[in-house]
Amino acid sequence: MKKRKFPLYLKIFAGMIAGITAGMIAVNTGGEWFVKNWVAPWGEVFIKLLGLIAVPLVFISLIKGILELKDISKFSTLGGKTAGIYLMTTVFAVVIGLTVGLTVKSGSMVDKSSISNVRENYHEFIESKKAEAALSNDKGPLAFLTEIVPNNITNAMSNNSKMLQIIFFAIFFSVAALAVAPEKIKPVLTFFESLNEILLRMVDYIISFAPVGVMALMANMVVDFKGDAGLFVSLSVYALTVILSMLFIIFVLYPLIVRIFTKIKAKDFIKTMYPVQLFAFTTSSSAATLPVNMKIVKNELKVSEETASFVLPAGVTVNMDGTSCYQAIAVVFIAQILGIELEWHQILVILGMTILSSIGTPGIPGGSYVVLAMVMTSTGIPVEGLAIILGIDRPLDMLRTAVNVTGDAMVACLVDPKKQKKKTAEPNMQEK
Repeated sequence: MKKRKFPLYLKIFAGMIAGITAGMIAVNTGGEWFVKNWVAPWGEVFIKLLGLIAVPLVFISLIKGILELKDISKFSTLGGKTAGIYLMTTVFAVVIGLTVGLTVKSGSMVDKSSISNVRENYHEFIESKKAEAALSNDKGPLAFLTEIVPNNITNAMSNNSKMLQIIFFAIFFSVAALAVAPEKIKPVLTFFESLNEILLRMVDYIISFAPVGVMALMANMVVDFKGDAGLFVSLSVYALTVILSMLFIIFVLYPLIVRIFTKIKAKDFIKTMYPVQLFAFTTSSSAATLPVNMKIVKNELKVSEETASFVLPAGVTVNMDGTSCYQAIAVVFIAQILGIELEWHQILVILGMTILSSIGTPGIPGGSYVVLAMVMTSTGIPVEGLAIILGIDRPLDMLRTAVNVTGDAMVACLVDPKKQKKKTAEPNMQEK
């Protein structure tokens, strides 16, 4: 008889329940000291592992993704359109996330007195980040731009808060590599592909530790919040906010774009994408869903082989609309629940970092945790705040993966010459 294996999301959910239960017991029995000394450290280890992998994962996956566009010269028009549309949809997704997060304010539903302990724990961290932000403002309006360019990539790679500089160098390096003869950069591509595989395996190991890490983080969070039930009400509203935002993108934004710019009917697009969305939802992996997406887009949506073969693989790396929208909502939610008032420059950093970092988000389950931790660090929000959302993140991860792959298919339809509306005018002119 085969031993039944429980999926990771059930293990993480079990870890969340175990952590909440342990925290509640500790609060009601005076066992807070046990949680702080013997349970919480495992959560800290999990957070450190996420931070450890952040820089190499984003750097290497970004370079690999760009270098794989080696045929960009052959598809110059196609490549330009694809990149432009992917960028625009990502901006839309982040703006939707920020707007919803700042409007609903689900994190503000927690009694501020109940988070005093948490704020005290993060006081020095928060104050140091505020000082950095104030110093940046004193440098002038273009300080944000000048700080993107590193003067020493080694120093930048030793600090997770310098991720924008790392992304800049990765893009600069990749563009220069594409200008070199393909046969000369082939060993470089092979090298980065191998490194990427190793790092993805490391991510697998870290994510497999997530149930224990989440249990420890949740137990510590409940102790910090003294068992406040308002936190869990707030968490439910947060989850509902993310779900409604994802559904809006899938069933309103994407079909509307398809209806306006292509010959495909909105309802046909939605209906055709159901199998892809279901596969993405169950696997939480854009990369694993790629073969299914390719088949549906080519056979059902009738997108050309040339377009689908270029756009969809690129989308696995550079198109993360669902992830981007989620990250914006999550960062705002965590800031609100910790009582951190986001200034306009921090909101701009969230916008810029989320858009740029989405390119380096791996298309695997849990891949967004690392990038989210990096965005939080760059914004001055304690990474430990991830504990608040990780317990219920699995179903949200499944849903945002469905958004990501739907966005890939939508862009393939938009850039394919056969599907563009302007082509329908030619037969009419000939008939006349």
